[in-house]
Amino acid sequence: MMIALAGFAVLLVMCFAGVRVGFASMLVGIAGISLERGFSAALTLMGQQIFDEATNYNLSVIPLFILMGVFIYRAELSRDLYDAAYAGLGRFRGGLALSTVLACAGFSAVCGSSLATAATMTKVAMPPMREFKYSDRLAAGTIAAGGTLGIMIPPSVPLVIYGIVAEQDIGRLFMAGILPGLLLVGLFMGVVGATVLHDPEAGPVGPPLSEERKRKAMRSVWPVLALFTLILGGIYGAVFTPTEAAGIGAIGAAAIAVTRGRLRTLGEWRSALVETTSTTAKLFIVVFGALIFAQFINLSGMPYDLLDFVQALDLTPTGLVLFILAIAIVMGMIFESIGILLLLVPVFLPALYASGVDMIWFGILIVLVTELGLISPPIGMNVFIVKSVARELALADIFIGVTPFILAMLIACAVIFAVPGVATFLPDFMR
Repeated sequence: MMIALAGFAVLLVMCFAGVRVGFASMLVGIAGISLERGFSAALTLMGQQIFDEATNYNLSVIPLFILMGVFIYRAELSRDLYDAAYAGLGRFRGGLALSTVLACAGFSAVCGSSLATAATMTKVAMPPMREFKYSDRLAAGTIAAGGTLGIMIPPSVPLVIYGIVAEQDIGRLFMAGILPGLLLVGLFMGVVGATVLHDPEAGPVGPPLSEERKRKAMRSVWPVLALFTLILGGIYGAVFTPTEAAGIGAIGAAAIAVTRGRLRTLGEWRSALVETTSTTAKLFIVVFGALIFAQFINLSGMPYDLLDFVQALDLTPTGLVLFILAIAIVMGMIFESIGILLLLVPVFLPALYASGVDMIWFGILIVLVTELGLISPPIGMNVFIVKSVARELALADIFIGVTPFILAMLIACAVIFAVPGVATFLPDFMR
């Protein structure tokens, strides 16, 4: 177990030194396997691991959903989604921020990327909120937190990664993410409402949209809602698998983009496909590196040492889950979400299985906790994305602005922890 702990320490140092987590975990994994089995065996295991995962049919869902997200992004739907939400909520104080939460939920539902949602909605929602004298803290905090909805509302790449690592049905995980995602949307809107109730000047009432702009927004969102319903409805009804749903979603997103006047030249198609390939490659480097590191951890015997440790502590299943979530929260301050899932979940799988923990419920909890890392200091990737797009904002103001949303996410974790049915209700009704 000591060699595994040393491996984690070296990995942490390398990440702090600026080495990408995918390459860092791969190098540490190869070094650790070399110490355990020899360098030749390490190279053989690495090659076999990468080959096995690269040919894993289940992983093909990731580039397809990424492609769907790229097409939706290129269709420039974010403004219409924002306008559609504002048409219903603009008459309320804080209406622009409330609309941003709903638009983030809608955009992330078809985009699947938290970072892309945060970057896009910063461009769309920040200018009007600044124009109408919204508090920078409320505006930036709403956008950064709203972006995190992309990791929970399906299709979600982290849920796919968790499903593969924990050998759980991805379709059931997608269904499990719907109610927690809606819970988060409600809590985030509650944070906005409480903020403007305490400080009315933080979110003044905005002007109404013109009738023409309302009609345009409503016409534009129907295809997106139909695509989202088709994907989740097909998975829920066992009409097609998540991978098939991803393919259908990519085709539907391309059709939406074309009807909106996008993707009509070879250059646009090439740019979209290159972006998808680049994003997929970056993600898969993290996946391959973490899996090699997990192989090293398994060879070191650490998961079974932890199982003995848990049994010696006589932890209940509830205590074990709380223990893992606490570690994930700390890791979320350093690593990005997918890295946490790939590094942490395999280590505790034997203990989780032995304790009889519901792995669908646990999957939603662990993904939600890793979501916290996107807006928590010192890393907070969504915070830095908002800062990179809206350079005039102070980083401290963005972090202060997201603090109430962090509390809302902790409340969501507590609710799901106390009432597992929030996560398991829909999956239990799947055919």
